Amino acid sequence: MIPALTAIDHVHVHVLDRDAAEAWYARILGLVRVPDLVLWEAGGGPLTLANASGTVHIALFARPAGKRHATIAFAATARDFLAWQSYLPAALGHPIELEDHQVSWSLYFADPDGNPCEITSYEYAEVAAVLRRSAG
Repeated sequence: MIPALTAIDHVHVHVLDRDAAEAWYARILGLVRVPDLVLWEAGGGPLTLANASGTVHIALFARPAGKRHATIAFAATARDFLAWQSYLPAALGHPIELEDHQVSWSLYFADPDGNPCEITSYEYAEVAAVLRRSAG
């Protein structure tokens, strides 16, 4: 059975100048920095912007023109995230990447055309507890 997704969590947007892009998205669409996710900006990570209600998110990545691509990130509960972690390797026929982002967990994989996909859960503690139990 295919696990559930709750929403599109965010879309990766690759830009040439992240500061200029942040200003444009704020001025035109009203998207502003998410303070709780500022820690990801260090070392080339994303600058996450959201609308006032927190229902629309984009992640700005500074990338050269030739290396830009879009990634779609889906949201999942902790329970469904763990189900996806089990389901995807079998469904895809190869391993997937699990990433601990300190405030969220993500699974990374690609579609047949190489378009990156991500499933993210912000129910961090619940996922971490299950992963610790299964590792030990």
